[in-house]
Amino acid sequence: MALYHFSVSQIKRSAGQSILAAAAYRAGERLYSEYYDEISDYTRKGGVMHTEILLPPHTPREYGDRQTLWNAVDAAETSVNAQTARSMLFALPRELTDEQNLALVRDFCQKEFVDKGMVCNFFYHDKGDGNPHVHIMLTLRAMDENGKWLPKSKNVYALDENGNRIRAPNGSWKRVKVNTVD
Repeated sequence: MALYHFSVSQIKRSAGQSILAAAAYRAGERLYSEYYDEISDYTRKGGVMHTEILLPPHTPREYGDRQTLWNAVDAAETSVNAQTARSMLFALPRELTDEQNLALVRDFCQKEFVDKGMVCNFFYHDKGDGNPHVHIMLTLRAMDENGKWLPKSKNVYALDENGNRIRAPNGSWKRVKVNTVD
């Protein structure tokens, strides 16, 4: 019988987390973080069956390399307490074969994330202990058609019901923050 597990979190600098260290651990690889100037080496980690990066069509092809991708994401975030990536973990049905689970994960990631403009890096783990699962790391910023990272939010003028700008008590125009990504 399939067991259900699904969790979502953010990788954030304010908690001392590095997206390169997170990616290296999940991939069982050795990656260098330009932001932290450190190497994370998890090449001895077992159970990593498959890793893959899914890119939207307008994304630079060099982001198909894990180290290049996550260093570019780190460079786009200028705040010392930035959220750098969204992280997901979910259990996979052990009744399916590895190939079926991979197809399931790839299809899910494509439809739910990549088709909506996010870069998706997933990591399929199975140590043979009856707990196949996948880790997913997603970019938090959208990307324009030229491969440039866009802001997570923007400030726009607050408008009344007639579409006119609203003045704040101090006489300036009132502004509101609008998220540019879901």
